[in-house]
Amino acid sequence: MGESRRGPLKSAVPSNIVSPVRRCSRTACGRSAVATLTYVYADSTAVLGPLATYAEPHCYDLCAEHSERLTAPRGWEVVRLTDGSAPARPSGDDLEALANAVREAARPPERAGGPGGGPRGADQTEVGRRGHLRVLRSPDS
Repeated sequence: MGESRRGPLKSAVPSNIVSPVRRCSRTACGRSAVATLTYVYADSTAVLGPLATYAEPHCYDLCAEHSERLTAPRGWEVVRLTDGSAPARPSGDDLEALANAVREAARPPERAGGPGGGPRGADQTEVGRRGHLRVLRSPDS
């Protein structure tokens, strides 16, 4: 059996049109994909959900515009699954909770009963401080 003189790198065709970003499967659409469409033929159902982890041969990746305008053939049902991990837009309650958490984190810790008191125990005293780190004197000294 003869071996080819061309190695795998020499035979490869360089391309600058291949992108690691998944694109919409619709013809002539170059936008980034945000949803994956799968057909369940046995149930006459088109399922549109969040972008799949990896591309499958029988699934179609769609951009936001094409996923919103999706219609199914007559007699078919479209099931739209939403990603339940995060709301589409933050609500006022979410923003207020975030602001309260930031305020709480910035507040200096309260000390009870002077330098030795506090949640760590009465036998530890703070010797120095740098940022959020504290230097504590050993209980033996």
